[in-house]
Amino acid sequence: MDRIREQFNRYPSQAKVADIMLRYGISCVNGKAFCGDIEITDSALARSAGVDRRVVRSVLEKMSGEKELDNLFSKLRPILLLDGIASDIGCSVLEIVPTDAKIPGILTEVTFVIYRAGLSVRQAVVSDSGDREDSRLIIVVDGQIPSEIIPALRECRGVSGIIIR
Repeated sequence: MDRIREQFNRYPSQAKVADIMLRYGISCVNGKAFCGDIEITDSALARSAGVDRRVVRSVLEKMSGEKELDNLFSKLRPILLLDGIASDIGCSVLEIVPTDAKIPGILTEVTFVIYRAGLSVRQAVVSDSGDREDSRLIIVVDGQIPSEIIPALRECRGVSGIIIR
């Protein structure tokens, strides 16, 4: 991801567009932006990134014209995240803030604590837009998270903080 970001470092406006595309899984195929199979206009993407539509056009042309960028951005896909509707579907959200996202096994240890508590995981997603310092582990579980498992979650290797929603 760092090599991809380097392609846009000299152009902050272009970097904003690339970041939005990575965050939302917006792909670039033949110079056009897509969310799944829905085409997104240059203007809509520009409004989201807070840039002029001509910046978006140049970014999409650059992505399609450079092999490494085309290889990455042509394969991006959006994903449904349940955390925003968890309470509506009878679930709870556990957000894990890592001490260092590069530490292996954080997901394993946290889900093992959840398993021992008899909870079912509906979804587990590592939110990582390329900057590991902002990474979060988002886990949606069926039902309520019992308060007694919080100390065990805090003791998991690599866990800096816990947010329950």
